[in-house]
Amino acid sequence: MVTVPGFLLRRLYVKQSLRNTDEGFEFRLLNRLGSGYAYKMHPVTLDGRELPLNRAAFDLDGKTTGFDEVSQNRTFTLAMNKSITIRVAGTHLDPGPRKIGMAFDVPGLGTLGFEFTDTVANE
Repeated sequence: MVTVPGFLLRRLYVKQSLRNTDEGFEFRLLNRLGSGYAYKMHPVTLDGRELPLNRAAFDLDGKTTGFDEVSQNRTFTLAMNKSITIRVAGTHLDPGPRKIGMAFDVPGLGTLGFEFTDTVANE
């Protein structure tokens, strides 16, 4: 089975897009690697701690989909050169560097994941 190294996947993250929101926190991804989709999402991690799957969602083209709603019939799709916002409700980030991780299951590749470290952007 082919694997995709985390350092390549980390390139999806848009640097300095990590910010607190009224509901929690968010960050953006921009696909510069190639089109693909996932049929299962794993919990977002914050400083090594898993956050509830049902609190994470992604916004794409004005439509919000919960991580817990992703399936074979309702995929997490990220087209080439397309931006997507990941939102996590119920958790606000403290100042300073935070390590965020995410993972997903991709057909033919299995579970892919990456982590990035960034500081919460000033509001």
